[in-house]
Amino acid sequence: MRLNDAETAMERTSERELIVTRTVRGPARLVFEAWARPELFQRWWAPKSFQLTILSYEADVRTGGSYRLVMGHPSSEQPMAFFGKYIEVVPNARIVWTNEEGDSDGPITTVTFEERDGTTLVTVQELYPSKEALDDAIASGSTSGWSEQFQQLQALLADLGEKAQND
Repeated sequence: MRLNDAETAMERTSERELIVTRTVRGPARLVFEAWARPELFQRWWAPKSFQLTILSYEADVRTGGSYRLVMGHPSSEQPMAFFGKYIEVVPNARIVWTNEEGDSDGPITTVTFEERDGTTLVTVQELYPSKEALDDAIASGSTSGWSEQFQQLQALLADLGEKAQND
């Protein structure tokens, strides 16, 4: 399976692995901050078309740190909680975390930031515990928001770039 929206590419590279890539305008330092600083992350993470609201987000983005993200949806009485631990954090280069919600092991997500002439190649690798777990994630639609999320990230980076120029 491969999906391209002209800018975001998503590919299932094995039975258990999904890779999403996108080049965004902005330095790796700023892109990393958008993932690592909770006040920035909340501004772009939830795809608007999904009608999700981030109710709270706490993150200690460092190796050994943890996160807890709580989101609400109009069709659900109960909020959804997502949480895990940071396995590896290399500032401006790489973040690796676990997804521990649910009854079984969740995927391990690795995101890397590779700067290239004022842009940053962002690569998200999700390694699921089984073929069935990835099949279920794709079938549920939980992997379908990447293009919109990256568009929202790009809009945030543009805002941050303009702010930096005006300061």
